[in-house]
Order: sequence, then C-alpha cells, then structure tokens
Amino acid sequence: MFIKPGELRRLGIVGMNRRNLRYIHTYNDRSRYPAVDDKLKTKLLAREAGIATAQVLAVVRRPHEVRHLSTGLPRHGFVLKPAKGSGGKGILVIRESGERGHQKSNGHWISDQDLQRHAHNTLAGLFSLAGTPDVVIVEELIHCDDTFADYSVEGVPDIRIIVFRGFPVMAMLRLATHASDGKANLHQGAVGVGIDMGSGHAVGGVQFNRPVACHPDTGKPLEHLTVPGWSAILELASRCYDMSGLGYLGADIVLDRSGPLLLELNARPGLSIQVANRQGLEPRLAHIEQHAPTGLTAAERAVYAQRAFGHAAQDHTAAGDPAPVTDIEAFG
Repeated sequence: MFIKPGELRRLGIVGMNRRNLRYIHTYNDRSRYPAVDDKLKTKLLAREAGIATAQVLAVVRRPHEVRHLSTGLPRHGFVLKPAKGSGGKGILVIRESGERGHQKSNGHWISDQDLQRHAHNTLAGLFSLAGTPDVVIVEELIHCDDTFADYSVEGVPDIRIIVFRGFPVMAMLRLATHASDGKANLHQGAVGVGIDMGSGHAVGGVQFNRPVACHPDTGKPLEHLTVPGWSAILELASRCYDMSGLGYLGADIVLDRSGPLLLELNARPGLSIQVANRQGLEPRLAHIEQHAPTGLTAAERAVYAQRAFGHAAQDHTAAGDPAPVTDIEAFG
C-alpha cells in the first residue's frame, strides 16, 4: 500500500533523512559514537554508571586464542557476540554444551570446530559494522522473565526504547520467532509489539510490516501482554542518556529473571518502532523540544514520559484538554 508523503507528515512519521539530519546530526556528538558502537566499551560505561548488564565470561581478541574458546565455558549455556555487530548479526546463542557439542537456541547441535569457525569469522569482521576486525564477547546466558515464556520462540525478547534528550518517547517489545531464527530482529522476522508508555501494555503487533494479533508460532494473543516493572525499565533507559551523552538513541533492554539488563545502545536506532506503535515519532520529539522541563533526574524524566505519552494522556489531549503538565514541581 502506497502512502503519499503528505499523509506521512500528517501521521507524524519520521523518515530516515529527517532522523539523520534533524535529530541524529543535531543531538549526537560523533565523538561519542565509539562508546556505543563497541559493545565492550558500552559495558564498561554501564558498569561505571551502575547499570546492570549481562556478565562477560570471556573476551577473544586474537586468532590464536580461539582454540581455547571452549575451555571453562559453562555447560548450561552462553552467548557469543561481536563487539561491533549490528542488527543481531553474528550473535550465537548456546543453550547447553556437552558430549554432543553445543546446542543452539533452535535446538541444532554444532561442534567445537563450528564454534571456533564462528569466532574466527567474527574476528575477521564478517559481522562488524564496517567489516573491520572485531573481538568476540562471550556472555552469560540470559534467562528471560517468565512473563514472556509463551511469547518468544528460540530466543530472548528485548525492549527497544527511543530516548530523546533523556526522555523515553517510544517503546517496542521484540519477540523472537521461528522465522527470525530466535533473533529479536524485525528485519529477520521477529514480531514487534508497540508498548503504551504509560502502562507497559501492548498496543498492537507487526511482523514483516503487517499487523498481527497473535504470536505466529505460539498463537498467544499479543493484547494480553504487559511488561512487568515498566517504570524501572523506563528509568534505566533514561539513565542511558546520562551515561552516553547521546541526545537521540535506542536503548535495548532485556528482562532477566533477576531484573532488567541493558543489552546495548544504538546511536542510529531504526524507525520500524513507529509501525509497531501505529504512531509517528515526530509529535513526541517536538513535545520534548518545546515543552519538557530541564534539570530532571532520570527517574523524573521517566515519570514525565509516562504522563506525557501514555494512552490516557493522549486521550485527554485528543479530547481538547490541556497538554500534559510540564511544571517540575509536579514531580515532587
């Protein structure tokens, strides 16, 4: 279905050119990109900021280290990922290891040689952003919160939150499917679920740019989904602004059984989040520029976002009520 540019503007849809020129170029200092483009550097920043991330079990930097890769790794599972990868490329999830080798998230088994080959490809830059030499990060296996047990197949779902000038403005839950090979990546076939900023409730789903009401593999209705601990997740995302110094970013968060963990940051987050939410980003970004107070803490910015962009607030505004309160004293 073709939509005219005028209609896209009316819907407040932000396109790639506007995202790049109006927001990324304006609010993201390029000197800060290396710290978010490299997952290892992001983890160090997060540790300094007191933000929880998955534990690093090992780092492989040189080819001769690959032959020792399997030594000492936990039998109950781990994850290999490139430090400079993007879009889920190069991430290898191992559920368990044993005499048969290593079981991937899709149930298939691979050998030590397969594991080492994947590591060599990663070091060579096969999965990195610019095809440059990379390093292999070995992380602990994340155990997903039971809330999502029937909503994600072969992989751990994550939450993408767009943060603008420290305020979370839009969120999407990404659910792995058979089509996506257990990856929470929409381009590979994962389901994107728009999330109401006020409550953490699902507001609609999409797969391959088409609306879906249920998970395609489990049949579970998406409308019943609610992200637990939503306020804490928004606060974590807001803290990523203080940590990174990026005015426009995407924070990817996973809900482990122990609580929310930061997966990674993205200085150039994609725009499909608008499709999942059936809303454009432009009105929310404009609101932050024009109305949001300054000097708030991360927790206060998260509360502000819930009040300003939750469905209840939008319903009041649509009915002709005043815009959400902007007085900092409202957060006292």
